[in-house]
Amino acid sequence: MTEPLGEDLTRLAALHGVAVSFRPSPDRTVTASATAVTRVLAALGVDAGTPEATRAALADRERELAGRLLPPTVVRWSGEGDEPDALAALPEGTRLLIETEQGDTRTSLEQLPPGVHTVTATAPDGRTADAHLVVAPPRLPTPAGRSYGLLVQLYSLLSHRSWGMGDLGDLAELTGWAGRALGAGFVQVNPLHAAVPGAPTDPSPYRPSSRRFPDPVHLRIEDVPEFAYVTDPERVRGLRERAARLRETVLDKGALIDRDAVWELKREALELIAAVPLGPGRRAAYCDFLAREGQSLEDHATWCALAEVHGSDWHRWPEGLRDPRSAETARARLELMDRVDFHSRLAWLTDTQLTAAQRTAREAGMPLGIVHDLAVGVHPGGADAWAQQDHLAAGMSVGAPPDAFNARGQDWGLPPWRPDRLAESGYAPYRRLLRALFRYAGALRIDHVMGLFRLWWVPQGEPPTEGTYVRYDAEAMLALLVLEASRAGAVVIGEDLGTVEPGVREALRERGVLGTSVLWFERDWDGDGRPLAPDHWRADCLATATTHDLPSTAARLTGEHVELRHRLDLLNRPLEEERAEAAADTGEWLDVLSRLDLLQGTGGGADTSSEEAEIQAVHRFLLRTPARMIGVWLPDTVGDRRPQNLPGTWDQYPNWRLPVADAEGRPVTLEELAASPRLHALMEVLREGE
Repeated sequence: MTEPLGEDLTRLAALHGVAVSFRPSPDRTVTASATAVTRVLAALGVDAGTPEATRAALADRERELAGRLLPPTVVRWSGEGDEPDALAALPEGTRLLIETEQGDTRTSLEQLPPGVHTVTATAPDGRTADAHLVVAPPRLPTPAGRSYGLLVQLYSLLSHRSWGMGDLGDLAELTGWAGRALGAGFVQVNPLHAAVPGAPTDPSPYRPSSRRFPDPVHLRIEDVPEFAYVTDPERVRGLRERAARLRETVLDKGALIDRDAVWELKREALELIAAVPLGPGRRAAYCDFLAREGQSLEDHATWCALAEVHGSDWHRWPEGLRDPRSAETARARLELMDRVDFHSRLAWLTDTQLTAAQRTAREAGMPLGIVHDLAVGVHPGGADAWAQQDHLAAGMSVGAPPDAFNARGQDWGLPPWRPDRLAESGYAPYRRLLRALFRYAGALRIDHVMGLFRLWWVPQGEPPTEGTYVRYDAEAMLALLVLEASRAGAVVIGEDLGTVEPGVREALRERGVLGTSVLWFERDWDGDGRPLAPDHWRADCLATATTHDLPSTAARLTGEHVELRHRLDLLNRPLEEERAEAAADTGEWLDVLSRLDLLQGTGGGADTSSEEAEIQAVHRFLLRTPARMIGVWLPDTVGDRRPQNLPGTWDQYPNWRLPVADAEGRPVTLEELAASPRLHALMEVLREGE
């Protein structure tokens, strides 16, 4: 039985944005435990361990809020006219002095340029307060016209030039071909964030060491200019031969993608490249990169250098090195300067190739180009967690509460940002992260976009059921997202699948953030539960048939996803019940496709299988919706049966390690994809529907 929270603890939690209950369904409310609320408050620096401490903390917080002129961050939506509530509530006669991001000063809110400015308020009684003032456009512009594109996990896309996994050279080739030959408007990829080094590496792209910097494992070695000037031809020949063997084991021998082996090989090549002096132009470009990235890059590269010596979990380093600002860390940085420079150069090389890939996409006629993916958080032992300790909640992990699909809840093992520290800094780490990604992204997909509003915090050592929600300043988070995306001319897509708090989708739509709609989940949940008619879908979304966490379309149509989960002992009900439910669900959708006459006139000719015809029909249905973006899961174009990730598994299934394959499980190269009649027939469906 959950212990009562008490009035003081309830009020204290509310004043810090900590929920004391949540609603897993509209008709059910669950109360958080006092232990969970107390531990979450402690992670926010608030002592509620005893009734006396709780009363004292409550009095302190109420006194602080009563005497506060301004909150740490204030938002103004340009063009909307209304004064921000925080400024409207200032005492009459309060004077404002605004120092803009551009360096000039103003005394009025009128005609402020977009940016993150500093506002100083001076009240008639002499009190003063400073705040960050975010001025953002009222919304992102609506994408011009409809576009369709490909969704792919980059590591899974091997060409005959890959070193054992897909790379940025492959991405550039894919975008150039898809834009010119298929008329595609975008290619969406998995997060390319830097992984935590060490064998075996966590293969999930959603638990990175750093979201701020990309992973050099994605580099196309031959595209680094200095590689041509490596002076050891024997070692270069040996590297190429080993790369060919790695590639062949995946493509020809059925091996899984081995990211660790690929990185070991590429790191050896990059060590040789690092010994080649940069030419004057390249040196100047590298110096510009160092200056632009500043402290963030120095921290990242220092962590990488220290991890080579002390291991990849900074919690286990010598105590002095656990603090990025300590004297011990400064001395170690000097001692490891060559390695710090090496990792800084790798970040630059990767950034350069990412930028080149986006340029290739735009030159191929893609209106958006590459859609990058922003993970929810970072690995607790990685570079960002070390460098941003003051902004992260120690002893907490992000997850999800119990729901109808997972009675035990989820713990994702990602430390959450502290909303109070973010606000105090003007959301500095969040802004830097967005700015970095938008430099080479035509659009950005935000995983679990609901996290801009609230996140489920799980105290370390507790099951996910013993967590609670913590609220963020969604207006500030959205304003900065709109500001940085507008500056980059980029589109934003929020992954808003699953349980979504009321009002979230509406708030996102108001600011021009697109949602995500997956065909199999689009039903009339407020009515008869039947498949939602295409004209009832929302327009402001990316519409797809599947995602990386779901069965491929071929597997769903054939019921193979149920058989896979049965083989892995993941079913919660008897096999026959699961089969019957899956067949009924698929059958309802096939009936809809048939009634709409979408199963007719397939582009595959007389040899088109019924399964292939059904996959084409599914995408014809998506074209009937008003969705502004339509995504085609690249493995669907060749009938791949296997999911890239099977939630709820770890070593039972090769998550994040499978190459794109055909219906028989044979790996399909980028070159074979480009020549595939089945792929071209499916993409022709989309071209004809435009």
